[in-house]
Amino acid sequence: MKLVAGNANRPLAEAIAAYLKLPLTKCVVRRFADMEVFVEIQENVRGQDVFVVQSTSFPANDNLMELLIIIDALRRASAHRITAVIPYFGYARQDRKPGPRTPISAKLVANMITRAGADRVLTVDLHAGQIQGFFDIPTDNLFASPVMVRDIKENFESDLVTVVSPDVGGVVRARGLAKRIGAPLAIVDKRRERPGESEVMNIIGDVEGRSCILFDDIVDSGGTLCNAAEALIDKGAIEVSAYITHGVLSGGAVARITSSALKQLVITDSIQATEAVRVSRNIRAITIAPLIGEAIARTAREESVSSLFD
Repeated sequence: MKLVAGNANRPLAEAIAAYLKLPLTKCVVRRFADMEVFVEIQENVRGQDVFVVQSTSFPANDNLMELLIIIDALRRASAHRITAVIPYFGYARQDRKPGPRTPISAKLVANMITRAGADRVLTVDLHAGQIQGFFDIPTDNLFASPVMVRDIKENFESDLVTVVSPDVGGVVRARGLAKRIGAPLAIVDKRRERPGESEVMNIIGDVEGRSCILFDDIVDSGGTLCNAAEALIDKGAIEVSAYITHGVLSGGAVARITSSALKQLVITDSIQATEAVRVSRNIRAITIAPLIGEAIARTAREESVSSLFD
């Protein structure tokens, strides 16, 4: 088995390698003067089971091209099987046609990864579960919730916690977490006027005197979370935290969250944290390296991955 890392999230790749007690394969991924990507695998991978760790986070297009070119290099080097390990799958929010003459970019990216030569995909908390069906190769969608459940149990009194879905679309995800920790569920009913902006309309459920945990897969601008936290406090919640798998945190999101009613935002290291995130007073990262490492090990041994979440 070989583990190859792109440049998108080197610390996570190194943590996965440490969990597996396996050195990262020597690999050069660099840019020409015009920013073309060049890849050279500096070890023999012929006949090997190779796992490529690369999130397609910001800059999404650069990191996606790195992933595709690494896969192509491995295929041409006669790797036996290539698994694209994509902790954060970019373009996942473009999983349907929201209007006429618009693309389904998630399907296009799935096609590109398949045609580049990947034999299977391993990712974490896809924005929409049906994206698994966009791939014509086996795809494992891991869930970060076991890692978050452990952290919640260490930091909260379970009898005071209410899990809150920040929108109706995330109810199934939030219900799953609530069931795991034995907490009630509430829902934020919101209306989105335009992309990146949201207006909280109502809170469905009893949150008065409760420690509320907002739970979702992606935080980007942070507007939805901040509005939801303010609405929950207005409804009598004693404190509001958020557990989000992928901290995209674009634009002024970090400043917005820092000055919000949120006590803390807990994200995973699926996306490499910026300096602003690292120094923020109320943003904290937990690692999913052991989760991904165990999934890689089980895949290499042809064992069940789904049993990780039983």
